[in-house]
Amino acid sequence: MFIVDHVDGNTKGNGGSVNSLETKDEGLLDAYSAAVSGAARKVGPSVVNIEVRHRKGGGSGSGFIFTSNGYILTNSHVVHGASKIEVTLTDGVRFEAEVVGDDPHTDLAVIRVNAQGLTPASLGDSQGLQPGQLVVAIGNPLGFQATVTAGVVSALGRSLRSSTGRLVDNVIQTDAALNPGNSGGPLVDSKGRIVGVNTAIILGTQGICFAIPINTAKFVAGELIKNGKIKRGYLGIAGQDAAGRGFRVVGIEENGPAHRAGLKEGDLVIAFAGKNLAGIDGLHALLTESLVGVRAQITVLREGETHIFDIVAEEAK
Repeated sequence: MFIVDHVDGNTKGNGGSVNSLETKDEGLLDAYSAAVSGAARKVGPSVVNIEVRHRKGGGSGSGFIFTSNGYILTNSHVVHGASKIEVTLTDGVRFEAEVVGDDPHTDLAVIRVNAQGLTPASLGDSQGLQPGQLVVAIGNPLGFQATVTAGVVSALGRSLRSSTGRLVDNVIQTDAALNPGNSGGPLVDSKGRIVGVNTAIILGTQGICFAIPINTAKFVAGELIKNGKIKRGYLGIAGQDAAGRGFRVVGIEENGPAHRAGLKEGDLVIAFAGKNLAGIDGLHALLTESLVGVRAQITVLREGETHIFDIVAEEAK
């Protein structure tokens, strides 16, 4: 029951007051605000605006510096095929950039500017993320530079299909608002550590956005700096999932590995390299660098009979 304190006019109930409840709420809000503003303040100097030019038009996106000598991580779809790339730092200084490496399969790319003494972001560990955890997105949506939005990790372990048709695994789903131009910017935890690379939104929805986990980005960035690309296996085969067991061959590249091995259109591929396949994505997951140039077995059903062929994956171009 609430009673009125006639001395100061405050309403009390169960020994508390409205003012004390308001003070508590303000404290909680301050803690949340402090976490968001602190993360943004820590990472902000490392976030960049990226403008690209193509033969037909141009576009923009975001990225973040991860080494003091000018290496920047962004999305592949931001810089892929660009004829010119310009990077603007938070202090307004502009640089021309070059592509170090580009991997459309994971929608990640590394570019570099000719500069020293830049402020690199702190890279976190996406393996430790939990649903409901506070995250902050920083980028340049619709051209509005250094925009900060906050939300939570909505789900983990999502899959997102890249522009090449391959699935990107373990994608982070978040409700931190993203818009065109956020692509390539960082997703940050409350300590200001980058845990993901913002990459996609689902048009027509609200609060369903995705980021590539930073652990994936660390590996990809290292390979791109070292080799300029990610080495993957290639069989020269096109397939269509077949109701939960394997995939049906719907196309074979002439003189490709599958053609030389003896596969035919209409075959049902059910296993590769000793692993049963649920669909074409399972094959893509197995075609890593370790199997390039290595003889493996591929199992198919053809006219009701099982056939096993030796096949050697080539490096994807």
